[in-house]
Amino acid sequence: MTSELLDIYDDEDNPLGTASRQDAHAKGYWHHTFHCWLARDTSTGRRLLFQQRQDTKDTFPGCYDITAAGHLTAGEDMSQAARELEEELGIHVPFTSLTPLMTVRYESKGTAQGTSFWDREVSSVFGLLSNQPLEAYHLQQEEVAGLYEADLDQALALFEGHIPFIEAHGITSGPNPEKNRRLITSDQFVPHKAGYITSICRALMELPTR
Repeated sequence: MTSELLDIYDDEDNPLGTASRQDAHAKGYWHHTFHCWLARDTSTGRRLLFQQRQDTKDTFPGCYDITAAGHLTAGEDMSQAARELEEELGIHVPFTSLTPLMTVRYESKGTAQGTSFWDREVSSVFGLLSNQPLEAYHLQQEEVAGLYEADLDQALALFEGHIPFIEAHGITSGPNPEKNRRLITSDQFVPHKAGYITSICRALMELPTR
């Protein structure tokens, strides 16, 4: 399979040209990504939605992470990157419906599938209040192993270190989705820049009720 091309940048975010996604992760080229965190209101309060990455992902396989996210391919702008919501979750959302939350620069190194990576991203982060139940999403099986939700206040407490785990309810992807319940610790999430997820939780708390 041919690796997708990404626009790559230097440390000052000046364009350097393009590289394959594989090379960008192998050689540590800065590139741009799209993050969108979803929340929903229920009778018991606002809940945070997050996905579990497939075991075949090139970085952090099997970990819990952003509700929907992806790389900007070469020549793509941020509004086009909102396609990730439809691709990964099966929902069509106009880019103008998303609330900008922050921009984050982050880099990480590790090994996945026996291959070393050096991932350096400039991420534009958005929030969305979507009140449909988990069963209404159509998950991209190749990318997403499952979709989960947990109490947003509890998620904030988890990432602030006040509680050891959260109780999450979810649904698996695939032709025969299954509901399940899990107790999840913070170290089961993809590592992000310090304070990133706590900032996200606080920002999602402030989204106006639809």
